Amino acid sequence: MKVARVAGRTLRVMSTDETSRFVRLKVELVLEVVDGEALTGGALQRVAESAAEGELPEGERAHAESAVQEDEAEAVAYLVDPFDLVADVPGAELVQASWSSEQVDYDPDSPDWDLDEDDDGEDIENDV
Repeated sequence: MKVARVAGRTLRVMSTDETSRFVRLKVELVLEVVDGEALTGGALQRVAESAAEGELPEGERAHAESAVQEDEAEAVAYLVDPFDLVADVPGAELVQASWSSEQVDYDPDSPDWDLDEDDDGEDIENDV
């Protein structure tokens, strides 16, 4: 078994026969809403565009509009598309995506929000 050390972490190097063609990309973001009206307005515009393009059935439009007006997390969910994150990655194609958003009590000084914490010892994280 080959191993490599990267940024203080020991990684097992997989042979070509062992290497999966699939990569799970985990990203956790915390957004601060600095202009709720702009956020809601952008989400309402996206809902209207989706309805106009036939991507959102007319029966669901009223529900979507209500959801983004009542909950900023819902507004974010309507504006964020995981496909956009990886669309320009050469040699890769998005196979599956799921995402959710929720309002949270964020304390940057709390150890609960330490982005350097490694859940399973296999992730390589890059903090921005």
